[in-house]
This record gives sequence, C-alpha cells and structure tokens, in this order.
Amino acid sequence: MVWSSLFWANLGLGLNSQQKLTPEHKLQVPGGTLHTSGRPNIVFILTDDQDLHLNSLDYMPFVQKHLIQRGTLYKQHYATVALCCPSRVSLWTGKTAHNTNVTDVFPPYGGYPKFVSQGLNDNFLPIWLQDAGYNTYYTGKLFNAHTVDNYHSPFVNGFTGSDFLLDPYTYQYLNSTYQRNKDAPVRHEGEHTTELLARKTYDFLNDAVKEERPFFLTVAPVAPHSNVKFRSTEGIIDDNVAEFSPPIPLGRHEHLFNDAKVPRTENFNPKEPSGVNWVRGLARQSKENVDFNDHFYRNRLRALQGIDEIVDGVVSRLRKHGILDNTYIVYSSDNGYHIGQHRLQPGKECGFEEDINIPLMIRGPNVPENVTTDIVTTHTDLAPTFLQLIGAPLRADFDGEVIPTSESGIAKASVKRHEHVNVEYWGFAAGEGKDWDGVRIHHNNTYKALRVIGDSYNLYYSVWCNKEHELYDLNNDPGQLRNLLSNKRSPSQTLLGFPLHKVAARLDGLLFVLKSCKGRTCIEPWRALHPDGNVEKLRDALSARFDEFYEVQQKKIEYSRCEDGYIIDAEGPQFENDGLVYRYNSHWSDWV
Repeated sequence: MVWSSLFWANLGLGLNSQQKLTPEHKLQVPGGTLHTSGRPNIVFILTDDQDLHLNSLDYMPFVQKHLIQRGTLYKQHYATVALCCPSRVSLWTGKTAHNTNVTDVFPPYGGYPKFVSQGLNDNFLPIWLQDAGYNTYYTGKLFNAHTVDNYHSPFVNGFTGSDFLLDPYTYQYLNSTYQRNKDAPVRHEGEHTTELLARKTYDFLNDAVKEERPFFLTVAPVAPHSNVKFRSTEGIIDDNVAEFSPPIPLGRHEHLFNDAKVPRTENFNPKEPSGVNWVRGLARQSKENVDFNDHFYRNRLRALQGIDEIVDGVVSRLRKHGILDNTYIVYSSDNGYHIGQHRLQPGKECGFEEDINIPLMIRGPNVPENVTTDIVTTHTDLAPTFLQLIGAPLRADFDGEVIPTSESGIAKASVKRHEHVNVEYWGFAAGEGKDWDGVRIHHNNTYKALRVIGDSYNLYYSVWCNKEHELYDLNNDPGQLRNLLSNKRSPSQTLLGFPLHKVAARLDGLLFVLKSCKGRTCIEPWRALHPDGNVEKLRDALSARFDEFYEVQQKKIEYSRCEDGYIIDAEGPQFENDGLVYRYNSHWSDWV
C-alpha cells in the first residue's frame, strides 16, 4: 500500500510533503500497529496434496473471491518432485531434489533428519528472511519424520514463532500433536486439526502485527491429505507402514457435495492400460472401487472447506489491521493428486500432470487482479520470488528464478521465460485408498522427467530406472494415454513436423542436462548444450544442423539400476562428466 506524506500529515504524524516516513512513525489501529516501513508482509498458505486438475479450487468460494479474483493464477506451476517432503525442501531452499539430496519422506533418504544432516537447517528461507529484517512464523506441517522424539534434535531454525505438527500424528485429523516454539509437544485427542490450525494462525497473525518488523507467516494445513496412522516413520517403506483412509472434514462440512464425483476425463479408469512399468500393469477398477474413490474425493473437497475459511479469516484480519493492501498472500500445495486416472488408486508420486501441475495464486501489491497466466513456474522458483518481493538479495546457487508478479513482468515472461520443468523421483508409489488388490506400495518408481511447454508444443518426456521411456503430446493427448515411444508406434510417425526420433533425441539431451544441473544451468539448460546462445527453445534445437550432435554424439540418459534414493553411481552418465557441448561454423564442428 502506498501512502502519501499528505495522508500521514492529516493523521497528525507531523510530516510535510518533503519528509520521508521512518520506521519510528507508526499508526495505531484497532487490534495492532500498522507497519509503515513500506516493506510488504507475506502470508504463505501451503496445502497438502491439493489437486489442480480434479477441480478442487472450484469448491473453494473464498479462495475464488479473495485470491483468484483479486490476484493472479499461475496455471502452469509445477512441483519438481511429486512427494511432500522433498518437494517442500526444494520450495524452502530454491534447489532441486538432486541438489538437496532429500528425496523421500523417511530416513535414510528423506524426512527431517535428512534435512538436518545435509546442513539445510542452517541454510533455508526463514533464516534468509530473518537476515533481511523479517519476523517469521510457521504453523502446521513442516516435514515428514519431524517427530515427537526428534523435534528438539535439533529444533528447527529460523522462526520467530512456530507451532509444528509432529509425526506420527501429523495426518490424524482428530488426534494431532503440535509443538510450539521450544515447548514440549501437546496432544489434541478429539480436536480437529484444522480448527487448531486456524486458532494458531490467527494468534501468530496477532503477534506479528504488534511488532514493528514486517512478517512472513506460513500456514501449512494437512488437508486435503488422507487420514493416516503410521506404524513406523523410518526404514524401508512397505505395504504395512500405515493405515490410510479418506480425510476427515470438520463436522459442519461433512454433509456437503453429496453428488460430487471425480471428473470423468478420458484418462479416468480407462478401458485400455496406459503408462509404463508398474502403472501399465494396473487392473481396471471395479464399480465398488470407483464408488469408494468418489467418496474419497468428496471428503477431500469437504476437508478443504476448513482451509477455505482460514483464507477468509486471514484476509478479514489483515483488513482489520489495515495491512491487507501491503501484504502478499501466496497459496499453493506441495504436490498434486490423482484419483482413478490411469487406473491409479488415490495418491501422488507419478509424473502425470495430475501429480505435478499444482495450484499457485498470488495476491498483493501490484499483482494483476483476476488474471491467469501460462508462464512456466516451479517450486524451486518460490524462495527467490519471496526474497525478491521483500527486496532481499538473491543467492547465486538458486536452481530456480524469480516468478514475475507485476503485469509488465508477466507480459515479458510470456515471451522470454524458459519453457521447461525438470521432474524427478526416487523409490516408491503408494495407493492411499482401500487395499483392493493386496498391493499398496509399488517399488522401482524411479524416473527422470521433463515438461516442455511452448507456443506450439506441450510435451512430457520421461526415462525410468527400468529403461522404459515415455513421450506424450499433451496438445493432442491431454490425458497422457498414448505413449509415442511405445512399441506400437509407427516408424514413420512425426511430432511437431519432424520425425519422432529427432524430437525425442532433443528432449533426452535437455533432460540429460537437467537431471544433474546446478544453479543457472537449471534455469538455462540449453546454454549448457549450446554455449554460443543460439538455442533457447526446443524449436531452435530442432534445426537439422544439430541432428548428429543429438542423435549420434550426445550421451543418452540411462540408469545402472533402480534405487530408492539419490545414489550417484546408479544415475548413469552425468552431463558435467559425460556430456557434450555443441560448437559449429561453416568450416568445422567440434564437440567437447
């Protein structure tokens, strides 16, 4: 919010038109102090497992009213790992999972202990925000394997105030455990976790507005994640690690949406199998199975109503305190979700669009209202974006880049911004509905994947640890049902007007860079392949003069074996050791 000196003078602060407002000048308003330093506040709402493609946002009227209609919806926002803990670590560090080495929900490859062991508890966003002069608050779920036994070993760094959900009770809607600041954990048997989260959110907001410093408040509900009782939070994940059931809504919402069903898209419980690896072996779901999954879907929508109310509560309190117009509200989820697509039971962990393309809305100063943009953004972009919004310096080692939030910035990005998303995954995939066929956990779900979204193309390419490949043209196959690299394809098939193998070779080369990239290379991977800068988009790379480079000379992605975590000697050739750089003129060509 921009206030003129005349406005402050009229309030009796004694400023003339030439004076600048200093931090010592503050306006008392009912319920708190209006921050006048000019630096914006940020409220970040991070849901758990919320979909974009199953229409959950359509059932959230306050999100529609306060965020989508009063802000910008980033329609092509992606999680780079479709699993909560590694995705959250990437979000808070601005780094890909292969650079954080937090790739799972439990040790040895993930969870809070892995986050600590990698030195990240001393080097992530809340610490940088505090260094920039911000108070930081957090309530809700932080990471998996952050437990009632290890919450103090060590305490999470970087927060002025915190009240964390702790395992093994994180996903028990009516039996949660919260741990405030450095106090002992408190069990809340019989109380709904969303009601608790709402109270804690409003308490922290009241604390924040009483301080002179600007603030960053994170609200991280467990909804709409399934209700889970864990038997273990460490070791190898197997079929008996937990009991899953549909999320539990607040009592006042449990009767809603009785006619809602999972959208019956082309890829919902298809007649023919799709995908590769274990996905292709899934049986078609029975009517009883589909009916239960519709019930599961309705309870997800119902569970989100409590979060929708928190959005309204936050907006009304920011307005009451006089700081709504000087506060960014950012809303997203850690990953997406599927229910029935490709015959999958409720869950995530796949590279399909339902799992990786997720909500992102931003409202705040100079953010266009009621706008939807197709620029490509990812969770690795959020940490640099938050620092940019508050005017703090960016870090040279970020794997993501700032998301534009102004009208001019979005317009420029629609022409100049990169068009790729690197996706990666290690280990398992879990079904979270009923155990219909006796198999809940699918192992060897390790893959590298790539999304490329340009003016005339919309592609998904992946390489699995069992050596299978996928390529989908989402312009013509939005449900990702027809793998162009399957054995059934025609040898003469074309894509984008080129022989299919030529396009696949370019995608493999691009993903070869991204699967082990660091820093700017993750943002500008084509420059690693073409340092002269003459290739910036997939369309540029399809020039015939690059055929031999991509189709013959360049190393291909391959795994030496399937692993449950990021183990470098299983990852195959690495670009920094085995990749080639293209240099060419009319008299010579040189690959180095």
